[in-house]
Amino acid sequence: MSYRAPLNDYSLLLNHVTGFAQVTQTERFSEATPDVVDAILSEAGKMCEEVLAPLNRKGDTDPARLENGVVRTSEGFAEGYKAIAEGGWVAIAADPAHGGMGLPMTVTTAVNEMMSAACLSLQLNPLMTQGQIEALEHHASDTIKDIYLPKLITGEWSGTMNLTEPQAGSDVGALTTKAEPNGDGTYAITGQKIYISWGDNDFTQNVCHLVLARLPDGVPGTKGISLFLVPKRIPDETGAPGVANSLKVVSLEHKMGLHGSPTCVMQYDGATGWLIGHEHDGMRAMFTMMNNARLGVGGQGIGVAEGAYQHALAYAQDRKQGKNPEGTIIGHANVRRKLATMKAETFAARAIAMDNAVAIDMANATGDPDWKARAALLTPISKAFGTETGIKVADIGVQVHGGMGYIEETGAAQYLRDVRVTAIYEGTNGIQAMDLVGRKLMDGGEAAFRIFDEIESFAEHARGTESDLAEKVWQASETLREATEALLKRDLADRFVGAMPYLRGFARVLGGYYHLKAALAEPGGAHARLARFYIDAVLPEHAGLLAQSLVASDTVMGLSVDDLAA
Repeated sequence: MSYRAPLNDYSLLLNHVTGFAQVTQTERFSEATPDVVDAILSEAGKMCEEVLAPLNRKGDTDPARLENGVVRTSEGFAEGYKAIAEGGWVAIAADPAHGGMGLPMTVTTAVNEMMSAACLSLQLNPLMTQGQIEALEHHASDTIKDIYLPKLITGEWSGTMNLTEPQAGSDVGALTTKAEPNGDGTYAITGQKIYISWGDNDFTQNVCHLVLARLPDGVPGTKGISLFLVPKRIPDETGAPGVANSLKVVSLEHKMGLHGSPTCVMQYDGATGWLIGHEHDGMRAMFTMMNNARLGVGGQGIGVAEGAYQHALAYAQDRKQGKNPEGTIIGHANVRRKLATMKAETFAARAIAMDNAVAIDMANATGDPDWKARAALLTPISKAFGTETGIKVADIGVQVHGGMGYIEETGAAQYLRDVRVTAIYEGTNGIQAMDLVGRKLMDGGEAAFRIFDEIESFAEHARGTESDLAEKVWQASETLREATEALLKRDLADRFVGAMPYLRGFARVLGGYYHLKAALAEPGGAHARLARFYIDAVLPEHAGLLAQSLVASDTVMGLSVDDLAA
């Protein structure tokens, strides 16, 4: 499948929409100058276009398989991974003390999105490793850091996260995996984990698993969980992979999509592990990994949306049918609107994710609690809206192809099959919405209201040049403000009923804001016309979504189990 990196969009977002200049003005990220970032994104885009994109179809038709206990990966994936590792793309944001580039999360977010668009199945591998690097940087002992971080950063070793068990999905506290002290500072890990992305491969020297387990004195629930690093091969005294650990891949899941990414059932039988962080504090350590991974998964959805859009656009420009000025189906108003929706939605989701990444970078560089609160607020929106955008855009892409979209040989259906799981893993989108209306509004809505003030201030400024668009964005922000104020007066149970439409409505308004900023940055250009389409044709959905978010809880919970089964 062909792919072209959307470098112009990144440039617009970094320079005119998300305020990335603030990041480069900090001491920590002063070396991430515009020229440096442009060069990095250009080089990463070239790798995605030339090396990864040709692997996307191969991963689907030649899936990962388990042979005699060894995972065999799709044709070409080893070479693709080598290009990722040797290019330094695994550890863009990692600490230079152990070999990382130390670049902003914003740059990582853009590169990860491009890799996702080119070949999502393979990109999932370095995304997991990035999360493990971050968790070890924050919580591991110096000894563990010195052994593992350099190898993970170079890509010689890869990382995974092991949370889910057959009886413990979103309810992580129900896990039964045990950790018994060995008396020498290590622990014996016993249990089974499922849905482990890239639990094994045939191209890295070692696979390092972060495993949640319960110590003998661990209390029930999440408060009794600890985190352990359990390598496939135990490092010897020189740090090289040594003897095999007592763990194995039991089987690979047969999935709807992402066939090139092995999703493993992992069995640990007294495997040797090392405690990461403090005893019974595993969830806090794991969430260090998961929070940025949620932004990364949102980026996966956006990347697939971009790939699906480019695929559909090329087909629409080539497919001859009916009579219209262009001579191909792109001349039909219905098809043109579909393509406009795909492009506008992708830009909005990308802008949310990039703004989220800028907030993370500013929080890391300054320690300012307002930046931390903004990053936290935007994370569930980035994850949920990014992945739902991927699903929606990929689905529209199938429709643009018409009957051929349902035929596998065109490749249109693969985007939809691959992206569907992103709304489920790393915390389902329903959980993201509950987090938004619950934990993220525990400040009384202060972080949200700061964003509304920002939107309305900019809209007022924009009234001089784009008066009608600015007014619509301002009014949408006010509607969102009023819905938020009403939501804050409800208890959690009532908030949860309308959590998902609230998140979608929030994202709709943010999308209008970013599109308006793009329009003012390039007046009269393509982005200005795209902004008009989004604000006139897509943004109005926010009113209906926010009305749904305030529905009475009895409207939903008043339906009994018997009612639903009738």
